[in-house]
Amino acid sequence: MVNSACANASTSLPELDDPIPISALQHAVYCMRQAALIHIERLWEENRFTAEGRVLHDVTDEPTDHKRRNVRRVTAMQLICRRLNLAGVADVVEFRADASGEVAFPVEYKRGKSKLHRADEVQLCAQALCLEEMTARSVPEGALFYAQTRRRVIVPIDSELRRLTEDTVQEFGALRAAGRTPAAIYRAERCHACSLIEQCRPKAGAKSAAGFRARAIDVALSANAADDDW
Repeated sequence: MVNSACANASTSLPELDDPIPISALQHAVYCMRQAALIHIERLWEENRFTAEGRVLHDVTDEPTDHKRRNVRRVTAMQLICRRLNLAGVADVVEFRADASGEVAFPVEYKRGKSKLHRADEVQLCAQALCLEEMTARSVPEGALFYAQTRRRVIVPIDSELRRLTEDTVQEFGALRAAGRTPAAIYRAERCHACSLIEQCRPKAGAKSAAGFRARAIDVALSANAADDDW
């Protein structure tokens, strides 16, 4: 039976040592450089897509816990996984009653529609792995709710998705530990939708946005010094 303390959205969970944000995994699958710019170099820019996503998540940002029929619905639920050093917040977790107690069913809200890449699925799977550790029960599936289609897409938490998720955790964790930002790789279908395209400069192949900023500052200081000498 699920531990009610784990299922309560308002419960304070023990802190992990510099955990990897669950949201970083979605960024990492979409683009490892994007993940590094956001979570290592601490860059962020809003665009239409991120603004729409933020507004959508406002619906689930307020922690609630209520039951209807045999389903208990928890919003803004804090999650952790000590094994993978993950932490984050689930938009919605539905706890569905069965003969043994309750089974967690995470639901992640997304703008747009389902995608060809698996970034959203990996984020959902990471939530499922946290819930499995927290409840000591298997989480066999979850759902992605897309605002554009107004439909849930059921996602099996199968061995392939679990392996991809854990591989992504390890790869991004190693990148973060090294403090390294990968070189840019221009992919039109992804880069054009990225709010960080100006900082990333993928067509220029910039190795580090921080390095680009430092060089720009050096150029500006040199120009100022030349003006002073004149």
